[in-house]
Amino acid sequence: MRHFFPGNHITLLRNGTEYFPALEAAINDAQFEIHIQTFIYEPDATGLRIGIALKSAAQRGVSVNLLLDGYGSRYLPKAYVDDLQAGGVNVMFYRPKISPWTLKRNRLRRLHSKVSVMDGKVAFVGGINIIDDMHVPGHKAPRVDYAVSVQGSIVAKIHHRVDRLWTRIAWMHMQTLRKVQLPEMKVQDLTTTNMRAIFVIRDNVLHRRDIERAYFNAIGHARREILIANAYFIPGRSFRKALIAAAERGVKIRLLLQGEMRPFLGFATHAVYSLFLRHGIEIYEYRKSFMHSKVAVIDDRWATVGSSNIDPFSLLMAYEANVFVIDRKFANTLKDDLERAIHEGAVQVQSNDWIRGHWLKRIMSWIVYGFVRFAVGTIGYPNRH
Repeated sequence: MRHFFPGNHITLLRNGTEYFPALEAAINDAQFEIHIQTFIYEPDATGLRIGIALKSAAQRGVSVNLLLDGYGSRYLPKAYVDDLQAGGVNVMFYRPKISPWTLKRNRLRRLHSKVSVMDGKVAFVGGINIIDDMHVPGHKAPRVDYAVSVQGSIVAKIHHRVDRLWTRIAWMHMQTLRKVQLPEMKVQDLTTTNMRAIFVIRDNVLHRRDIERAYFNAIGHARREILIANAYFIPGRSFRKALIAAAERGVKIRLLLQGEMRPFLGFATHAVYSLFLRHGIEIYEYRKSFMHSKVAVIDDRWATVGSSNIDPFSLLMAYEANVFVIDRKFANTLKDDLERAIHEGAVQVQSNDWIRGHWLKRIMSWIVYGFVRFAVGTIGYPNRH
């Protein structure tokens, strides 16, 4: 695993109730440049509020760059995009042309990351789209999701990645960029702590398996406990083997998964239940509301928060971004929150009930599992937040 960098201050943000006020405050404080990447931007109460802040920043001379996924934000009204642009916000779409005739894997090469950077000094990374937590069509509200605010040594890396992608998309759109010269940050201006972290992306060029490898490295070194909370959990063979190997050497493993998933994806997730349960891995389904989390904690010291699910879409196709942290205080803060979710809103899947369940259901689950993984390379599968 690549080197973790010290000198960071990273704060866990729970759901939109903590994330959006922090994001809005950072937008209002920006003096030079704002970059925001997101899969979904909804013009609901939350989206309108963020849009007003972005236009206000642009009107005071800040360079504001908003990159949206062409599929996830395909329903964003053109009139609203025009309004943002008229207010000085630079808006571009990542792979905007989606057609039923788009072939094979190109359908799923999406911008699924949720990253923001202000003035190259503060960044936000996580799984939260710009959408109202209370607006969850077909599911109970509010969403259970996480992001982090980041200050310190890895912000420069985050800014570099975001700016580089923005420049590449602008070149593809044949747009002229306004380059902003950010003031040089002095070392003493950074919050110096022992919190070590690294920013990891997944793309389809040089970093195809970086997020997956980060998970494998941490799982392979786990000694006591692994706690994973993931909205769309359809692990491949290597990921399954890594978890089972950890369980066989005595590591306690708990999986907190979405309990209100669409039937098709639910079948695919259920395929791995009996295998994991036989190896003593505990599975909990969150039922209280819609869980959208993509986080994990290992051995009370390693943690990750980001946009990447553990499924073929995230690990094989989409542009994703996670922050990985080595810090006991941060890891325990996240762990405590996940354990609260387990105790207050989850139901444990009982081994006997599932393994002795209807054999036809188990066979159907594996058929759907295989189809979903096959579909990544051929036709794609339904939109997920």
